[in-house]
Order: sequence, then C-alpha cells, then structure tokens
Amino acid sequence: MKKIVLLMHTTLDGFVAGPNGEMDWVNVREEIFGEATKVTDRADTALYGRNTYDIMEGYWPTAADQPNATKHDIEHSQWYNSVTKIVISRTMEGTQKPKTKVISNDLAQQIKKLKQGPGKDIAIFGSPGACHSLMQENLIDEYILLINPVLLGTGIPLFKGIEKLTKLKLVSSKVLESAVVMAHYQCNS
Repeated sequence: MKKIVLLMHTTLDGFVAGPNGEMDWVNVREEIFGEATKVTDRADTALYGRNTYDIMEGYWPTAADQPNATKHDIEHSQWYNSVTKIVISRTMEGTQKPKTKVISNDLAQQIKKLKQGPGKDIAIFGSPGACHSLMQENLIDEYILLINPVLLGTGIPLFKGIEKLTKLKLVSSKVLESAVVMAHYQCNS
C-alpha cells in the first residue's frame, strides 16, 4: 500500500509559517534539497492544498528551462512534471488540468482509495491546511520534519485539530550542517 510521506519545515516551537504565511526563517541549502530528493524518489504522486498547489504550478513546470536553473531546479521540475498532482480544495472543484485530481469532498475515503492503488508513495510538501485535514483523519504515514533553530511565538501551527492519540516511531534523526534537525517518524496507529 502507498504511504503518505510529509516533508515539512517547522520552527522549534512548532510553527510552519508566520501569522501571514511568512517563511523567511526557513533554512534552504543544498543538503535540504538532497533530503527532499529522497522523498521524491519514493513518490509518483504529489499532494497539495490549494495555495501551495498554485505556488508550485506557477514555478515548477518551467523551472528547468530557466537559464540559471540549479541541479535541484532541473531534477525537481522533471519530477513535478511527471507525477500526478492531488489538490485538496473546495474552491477548485470541477477544475480540469492534466495529471491533476482535485479532492473537494469525502477526503478520508478518497485518500484511502488512492493509498490502495498501484504505484509509489504520495509526497506532501508544505500545505499546512491540507496536512491538518489529513492529520485529523490519521492519513499521514510518515513525518519528516526539518526543525529550524528559530522560535516564532505565533503563526500557523504544524499540528492542529488532532483529537485522538497518534503514536509515532522515530526512524532516524540527524543534525544537518545548517543546524536544522531532521527527524523522521513513522505513524504507529
């Protein structure tokens, strides 16, 4: 069965963005891209919320074509263009785009059906609102958290609306050169 694998930057105090969506605190270096590539190598589907999808769709389809494209830009652009995109959104209901499926209702049932289908894992990057919905239904199988050494004090929390105990098993952890701590957990419940 496919797994949903979440890769998310977070602050030490558990926020994924500032109050207005600010992410200027995220430590982005080549080593972080290497960790993201490990996730994309396992996945043939990307899952996003509406806002993150719009950002991704505005950049990744042509990122490899830019004159200053980095190795990561080229590789991730190729991956993005080859995978199926799942968008959790009520406002995009009825939207038709190639290699894109919009889930507007029956989230748990539709995601469970996707997980039972053939193929590789499903990767989710960012998309805190979509993550909150998936967490409420206990649909995320692995959490790979990139814990940045900053405190925001306020903002969009990583965990929200969880109403039942979710046990996690630490698979690995390491401190990256950027002082970001990467913690990889599997869901046990």
